[in-house]
Amino acid sequence: MKQIQRFTILSIVLAFTFLYPVQSKAQSNGFEVIKSLELMDQIFEQLDKYYVDDIQPGNMSKTAIDAMLKELDPYTVYYHESNIEDYKLLTTGQYGGIGSLIQKNGDYVVISEPYAGSPAVNSGLKAGDKIIAIDDKDMKGKNTEEVSTALKGPKGTEVNIHIERVNGDKKTITIVRDEIKLPDVPYSGLVSEKTGYIKLNSFTNVAAQKVIESYDQLISEGMESLILDLRDNGGGLLMEAVKIVNMFVERGEVIVRTKGRVEGENRVYTTEGSPKSLDIPVVVLMNERSASASEIVAGSLQDLDRAVVVGTTSYGKGLVQRTYDLDYGSKVKITIAKYYTPSGRCVQRLEYYDRESGQRPEEVPDSLLTVFKTRNGRDVIDGRGIEPDVEVELNYLSRLTNTIAREHMIFDFATRYYYDHETIAPATEFSLSDADYEAFKSYVLEQDFTYSTASEEMLKKMKETAEEEGFYEEASAEYEALLAKVIPSKERDLEKFKSEIRQLLEMEIISRYYLQKGRAEYNFRDDPYVEEAVEILKNAERYNTILGNKAFLPK
Repeated sequence: MKQIQRFTILSIVLAFTFLYPVQSKAQSNGFEVIKSLELMDQIFEQLDKYYVDDIQPGNMSKTAIDAMLKELDPYTVYYHESNIEDYKLLTTGQYGGIGSLIQKNGDYVVISEPYAGSPAVNSGLKAGDKIIAIDDKDMKGKNTEEVSTALKGPKGTEVNIHIERVNGDKKTITIVRDEIKLPDVPYSGLVSEKTGYIKLNSFTNVAAQKVIESYDQLISEGMESLILDLRDNGGGLLMEAVKIVNMFVERGEVIVRTKGRVEGENRVYTTEGSPKSLDIPVVVLMNERSASASEIVAGSLQDLDRAVVVGTTSYGKGLVQRTYDLDYGSKVKITIAKYYTPSGRCVQRLEYYDRESGQRPEEVPDSLLTVFKTRNGRDVIDGRGIEPDVEVELNYLSRLTNTIAREHMIFDFATRYYYDHETIAPATEFSLSDADYEAFKSYVLEQDFTYSTASEEMLKKMKETAEEEGFYEEASAEYEALLAKVIPSKERDLEKFKSEIRQLLEMEIISRYYLQKGRAEYNFRDDPYVEEAVEILKNAERYNTILGNKAFLPK
């Protein structure tokens, strides 16, 4: 037991050691560090001796470390040896497993979308398959994280998955795990005769290489302008972001600076290679889930007036992490610096450091925001992520659409549709027939669910206020008449919001047949971001006006 105790305390000591480097404030912090570690050691010793049940030292140490790091920021993370596949996924886009997205649906986790060419696809797993058991362990009530852990494992090992299908079939499928590589560039192609499109999902250690390969292919197909799509890209490796920016700017340009508490983390990152093109017009697409390395690419290209940024304001993560190896196969990822784009701005939106324990982080106050200048003199601000040069107005989904999507009705109907239709038209041509939509409506109306409209909720609040002020009786008839019009009617709203529901349904059905590539191809049919980007790239005068260019005229 003493060896187990030493292992637990050593894990905690190692985490503290990285959080309190010897070379900074060691003397002032030293007593508090030693005091804290001794107290933790003593508490564990008393638990080991006197607690009513046998304690689990491994789980306790991980819980203690996770709780400690939670006081800092969400990006400082401890990777236990059992979670090392998660770390590999973060840095390389690779992990040992079967190759499929999963989601919770009722009491069980189901396969939501297997990856093309993966062991999951090759073994016959399909979207909608309910995971009943894994290696004879019942999966009922398990969450997605627990199921994901059970499915992951070293390349070459076997996993037995007992599944049940929507058509009632039950079977056990044996899958040999492989090294799964999530594609950094899941799709690229021409969206018009001369405009290329590259979708970048992550910044792993081969991201720049994959973007360059896609770029070269598009150039060979006649591309003269480029859309780089960074929507929903949460970031990754900083150097990959620098390499991608280097495709479009001169060698020796400063792309990002990092500043940390430790002097050695104050670094300047410049472009080191020859650019692909200094004059090809570029539009970068962003949204509120674009973060970190995505913001370095978009922010530096914006600061250097080398690309037009289109979309919505990005997430605002201006922090840099580094991973350190620990004993026993574990790792810790620690926030070591903030980064600054070429204009000098830091895009970090939330302040994690000046707050009480357990207090939620707050946005940097407006009074502390600073205006910076791009190379051509355009105004940009810090502390709010990357604000687009051209904002795309989004159409938000109705309450009904959100509800039926959240309750998996679209997913489940698409699964049923797949088993009723052997083939469908290509992703660029498929359209749900009116008869099929009527069948979907009937399916939804059979389900037991409720939802409310925003108008209904506001009216009820207004009634409460009117009653408090004594006005309700006089207006009750008008109120009830108006309420009757906004109270949800499932049948009415299924028709009213048919267009947006139909789009989600068509995309889900297409994914059953053509997987991720089909989703990407379908999205081009009605994507306001891409449509805006194409229009900008078609109009040289508009493109140059946005960037403040005076001489450069794109083709």
